[in-house]
Amino acid sequence: MPWFYYVGRVIIRILLRLLTTWQVKGKENIPSWGPLLVVSNHLHAYDPAVLGVSVNRVMIFMAKEELFRSRLRAYFISNFGSFPVHRGKLDRKALRQAKQVLADGLALAMFAEGTRSVGAQLQPAFSGAALIAIRNSVPILPVGITGSEKIRGWSWILRRPRVTVNIGRPFYLPAGSRLTKGELAKHTDFIMRHIAELLPPEYRGVYGGEGNQKA
Repeated sequence: MPWFYYVGRVIIRILLRLLTTWQVKGKENIPSWGPLLVVSNHLHAYDPAVLGVSVNRVMIFMAKEELFRSRLRAYFISNFGSFPVHRGKLDRKALRQAKQVLADGLALAMFAEGTRSVGAQLQPAFSGAALIAIRNSVPILPVGITGSEKIRGWSWILRRPRVTVNIGRPFYLPAGSRLTKGELAKHTDFIMRHIAELLPPEYRGVYGGEGNQKA
């Protein structure tokens, strides 16, 4: 990674400590080495930065393709460890890049919902995380973020909103799972229920009902 990746992480940590009440729970659940798929909910455009400094691993992000349409922005996003993915369709190039990141023993991060949550609540997720986890037989690290949605306007600086990153225990999807649409949907629901358990009830959205309790 380029030098400004590491400088950027230091700056982000300083800003979070100065401007918010930032708390990370479950640090002991982060594997210190080896391939890892980090899957989180998504509340704000700053979430990649928050997640990146909360999980103490070099992380490569899968980011929506629209963010790379500006050359300048694409340059910085790429050098901060991101590559584009086309949402809602099978992006073979992105899948190959994801496979290479994991094969190199790095952490790959993604927001399974594909966009920021409406009303800070979980919404139906795409199946990309399940597909990558099954194809590469890697552990999934679920993460729940709360409070970042309060970073808007300018008055939030005076309030120092509480931003909490809750890291769960890593888990695997069943070995030998089929890659059918139905199976991927079931495994996606399983992943999202792990994330929902890390969030307060009011953040759980479509994954918050009694029928969505993790088995």
